[in-house]
Amino acid sequence: MSVLRTGHLCSLAAALVLTLTAGGTAHAAGTTDASADLREVMFVGNNWEGTADVIRSTGDLARIGRIDVVPDKAARMAEINADPIKWIYFQAIRNGVGEGHDQLVDDMYSTPDGRSLVASRPSFADVVSIDLATGKVNWRFPVSGYRSDHMAVSPDGTRVAVSASTSNTVHVLDIDTGRQVGSFATGDKPHENIFTHDGKYIWNMSIGDVNTALDAPWLDWTKGDRHITVVDATTFKQVKVIDMRERLDAFGLKDYSDAVRPAALSPDESKLYFQVSFFNGFFEYDVATDRITRMKTLPKNPDTSTDRTTWVNDSRHHGISMNPSGSKLCVAGTMDDYATVVDRATLQEGPLVPASKPYWATVSGDGKDCVISESGADRVTAIDFATGEKRVSVAVGDHPQRVRLAHVPAGWTGPSAG
Repeated sequence: MSVLRTGHLCSLAAALVLTLTAGGTAHAAGTTDASADLREVMFVGNNWEGTADVIRSTGDLARIGRIDVVPDKAARMAEINADPIKWIYFQAIRNGVGEGHDQLVDDMYSTPDGRSLVASRPSFADVVSIDLATGKVNWRFPVSGYRSDHMAVSPDGTRVAVSASTSNTVHVLDIDTGRQVGSFATGDKPHENIFTHDGKYIWNMSIGDVNTALDAPWLDWTKGDRHITVVDATTFKQVKVIDMRERLDAFGLKDYSDAVRPAALSPDESKLYFQVSFFNGFFEYDVATDRITRMKTLPKNPDTSTDRTTWVNDSRHHGISMNPSGSKLCVAGTMDDYATVVDRATLQEGPLVPASKPYWATVSGDGKDCVISESGADRVTAIDFATGEKRVSVAVGDHPQRVRLAHVPAGWTGPSAG
């Protein structure tokens, strides 16, 4: 793939750290040795608008700048319109997972020097690097197939892994040049990517076909081959495959989907908390014994339709994070229009904080708040881990989804004009 310029289970247990935990998130921004001239922020990807808002990572979450993630939109559309197959996939994304909208930015991180934003753009089937000073494209990498998705950054910030949805492939790129350093095969529809904290392994979770109407439990088998693939991050050779279907069946949940969605790991790396398609709650998975140990069902919103085909891309709840001490979880109840903080020891939820289609949950820079994206209200909201109460909301662009800690140059307020 050319570049265009302008992670036995037990042996891995100590290595697995998800980027959605507070420490992992901070490192995933690619700035473990951020210098004094860099400022910690959060990138908010406005999927339908094609922009990324840059907000403060703590406190009032005030916006300090906005980045156009599709400055080359005209050129990309010309390519798509000139290729019938690309055009068909572009329209399928718009009318399927895009809910009638183009998916112009999914995931994003900053480079180690804080000078660029690297983003995946599903509708354009690529990854781009945008110069934060000029707003111009540094490099562009077209993924295999016809759609790019979630990404992850290595702990040292030098590589970025991106899922290529339609080709069941993960590409690993040099974050500065965009050149591919490796790739590996996955299950159907690769989604979340996770580097272990030591950078030795990459975990990929495939979610299968989430935009079909075959959503009845007895038809779940039609969704494809969904599993977690673990690879060596140097050789990209497969190390382990984890099929949650077997673990769910052993727990007595044969009718539950095995499509693992967002997840968070305990600070001691012994427990994984994960969501699955169609379920209003989450599971606790013991990494060393390779089994599900607890299940938490969260309240249903009585106003939420019981028609599973109306739930966005098979999600009922989509978004989970954990505070740095590991005592609290934060869950985005996407289709139930709330978010809540859950005590990890008792699994008792706190107040249900009203939120409009919350699509992601992460941790603030100081670790005090859960930060959710409200895709239905075009805002991000901070919820205090200690009290479970909403603390502040700030307006962002159209349909925010991924929120990531990042760094930008101190004093940066946006790309220069012209």
